[in-house]
Amino acid sequence: MLNNEKNLQPNLYLVVAILAVLTVGFHIYLIFTGLMPNLVTRPLHLALVLPWIFLFTKDESQTTKYIGYILLVLSLFSSFYIILNHVDLEDQYGSLENSLQYFVAITLIVSVLEMARRSVKLALPTTALIALLYGLFGHYIPGNFGHQEIPIDSFLGTLVIAEGGIYGSLTGISVNVVAVFVILGAFVGVGEGGNAFMSMSTKLAGKLRGGAAKVSVLASAFFGSISGSASANVASTGAFTIPTMKRLKYPSSLAGAVEAVASTGGQIMPPLMGAGAFIMAELLGVKYTTIMSAAIFPSILFFFTVWIGVDIFAKKYNLVAMSDDDIPTFNIVIKLAPFFLIPFGSLLIALIVIGKTPQYSAALAIFASIFLLFVDRDWNFSLKKWFELFIKGCIVASKQIAVIASIIICAGIIIGVLNLTGVGVKITSAILLLSGGHLWVALLLTALACLILGMEVPTTAAYIICVSVAGPILQEYGLSALQTHLFIFWFALLSTITPPVCGTVFIAAGMAETHWLKVASKAMRLGVGLYIIPIAFITNPYLIHPNEHFFLAIASLIKISLGLALISYALVSESKTLFIRFGILILGLLVALFTLF
Repeated sequence: MLNNEKNLQPNLYLVVAILAVLTVGFHIYLIFTGLMPNLVTRPLHLALVLPWIFLFTKDESQTTKYIGYILLVLSLFSSFYIILNHVDLEDQYGSLENSLQYFVAITLIVSVLEMARRSVKLALPTTALIALLYGLFGHYIPGNFGHQEIPIDSFLGTLVIAEGGIYGSLTGISVNVVAVFVILGAFVGVGEGGNAFMSMSTKLAGKLRGGAAKVSVLASAFFGSISGSASANVASTGAFTIPTMKRLKYPSSLAGAVEAVASTGGQIMPPLMGAGAFIMAELLGVKYTTIMSAAIFPSILFFFTVWIGVDIFAKKYNLVAMSDDDIPTFNIVIKLAPFFLIPFGSLLIALIVIGKTPQYSAALAIFASIFLLFVDRDWNFSLKKWFELFIKGCIVASKQIAVIASIIICAGIIIGVLNLTGVGVKITSAILLLSGGHLWVALLLTALACLILGMEVPTTAAYIICVSVAGPILQEYGLSALQTHLFIFWFALLSTITPPVCGTVFIAAGMAETHWLKVASKAMRLGVGLYIIPIAFITNPYLIHPNEHFFLAIASLIKISLGLALISYALVSESKTLFIRFGILILGLLVALFTLF
C-alpha cells in the first residue's frame, strides 16, 4: 500500500488526499448523526475502503493490477446498488430475485475475497472460500458434518443483501467503532504524540540496566494503548528503539525480539486493545469499559514479564544504560507531554468519568489531536504544517481502516456460513466429545485451535472464528463468557511471536537485519506471559474482575507476578544448571497457576 504519498504525482496525490478526507470524515460524521440504515452505512464503508486496496496497493503483475481496476468498478457499482435500493432489499428478507442481484452478490463476494488476499495474503480468503464451498455443496457430505441444502438465492442473499455476511454485525463494528479509534491513533501518531510517548519512556527507563530495551517496552505499552496495532507499533516505536539498541551493542536478535514482543502487548493493553476488543464488547453485549477493566491486570502482568525478561537478558549480556546525550531533558518531556495527555485524558474522562460511548469519547480525543497539529513542541503555530499533518493523518488512518475492514468483512463471510449451515454447533459437539467432559482438555484443544488458526489468519479474524466455534464449549464447562472470550483472544495473539508465522517477529527481524528464527527464539522467552496468563485468569478468575473484587484481584496479581518472574528467570538466565532452572520453571508454573481463592 502507499508508502510515501509525497512521491506521488500532484494529481494522484490530490485524489488520494480527497479520498482520505472523505473516508475519515464519513466515519466521524456517523458518530454525530442519528440512526442510518445498516444497508447504507456498511456498503458505503466498503465502497470507501475499496480504492485503498485495489488502486493504491503494489501488486506483483500488470494483470492483477488491471483485475483490481475491474473489480473496483464492479464492486463500487454493486455497493451503490445496495445503498440506493436498500428499502426494497430489506423487504426481500435475504433472498435474491433477479439476475442483476445475483451479479451484485457474486461481484461483492469475489471482491471481498480479493481484498483480503491483497491485504493479508492467501490464508484468510482461502478459509472463506472453503466455507463458501461448504455452504454451497455441504449437503452432499454424508454423516453429521453434512447439512441440508440451502437454496442458492437464500444463501447468496443472506451473505450479501441481508445482514448475515459481509454486512453483518462485525462490519458494523468496523464502521462504527474500530475505524474511529484507528483515526484517533493516526492523528496522535502523525503529530508530536509519538515523540511524547518516546520521550517519556526514555526519561523513565533510559538510565536503567538494559535501558534502551526497557524504553522499547514502555514506549510500546504507551503507544500500543492508543494504536492497538502490533504491526503499527513495531513500525513506529521500532524505528527508534531497534537502531538505538544496536548502537549500544545489543545483540540484533534481542533488539528485534524486545520490540516484537512489546509491540504485541499493544493489542491487550487498554484503552484500545485493537479491533478484537471492540468486537468482544459487541459479542458479549457489555460496555467497552467492562472489557478494559477485565484486561488491565492481565496486560500489566504481560508487560511485567517482558520487563523481567529484558532485565535478565541485560544482566546476561552486560547491557549498559543509555548515555546522557540520548536521554531527553525534563523540559522536553514536559513540552511534549500535552500531545499525549490531552487526547488520552479526553478519551478516558469522557469514557469512564462522564460515561459517554466509546465512539463519542474517541471523537473528542480526535478533535483534540487535530487541534494539537496546529502547534509544535514549542507551541509555534503553523497553518501550513497543520494542513500537511492533517492530510497525512487522514491517509494513514484510511490505509489502516482499509486493511482492518478487509479482514473483518472477509471473516464475516465465514461467520455467515457457520450460522447458515449450523456447522459451528457440530464442531462444538465434536470438541466436547474429544474433551471427554474435562475442562482442561477442552481448554487445550481450544488453545491449539486458536494458535493454529492464528498462524493462518490475522488475530482479529482468528478470535472471531474461534470464539464462534469454541466459545459455547468453554461456557458449558462453567467458565464465564468474559473468561472464555479473553482466553480465546489471548491465544489468538500467540501467532504474532510463535513460528512459523509470526508477523511482528518478521517485521522486527527485518528492521534489526538479523535472522527471524533467532528473534523468534528470544521473543517466545520474553513473551512467555502470552502462553501462561490466559490459563492464570482461568484458575484465578478474580484477576479479571478488579471492579468487583479489587483486593482479591490485587492478591492474584501479586501471586501470578511472582510465578511469572520465576518462569522468566528459568527460561532466560543461564547462571544455574539446567536441572535447577527446570525446577524453578516448575515452581513458577505452580505459583502462577494454582488457585489462590
